[in-house]
Amino acid sequence: MAVRVTLDDVLHARRMTLTELAERVDITLANLSILKTGKAKAIRFSTLEAICRVLECQPGDILTYDEGE
Repeated sequence: MAVRVTLDDVLHARRMTLTELAERVDITLANLSILKTGKAKAIRFSTLEAICRVLECQPGDILTYDEGE
């Protein structure tokens, strides 16, 4: 079982770059990249909230649970 980060898909749908999201959320590009690649071990709710606000999405749009992993 694994939690997958589908941030790349949402960014593509919104035609937004990771750099632009990093600037608008006020998070470093390096930390956002770690999240996007699925290497992050945790995410603060405040960061998740800011990402969802900027992307106009729900947490479930960028995080999914895959029971098969």
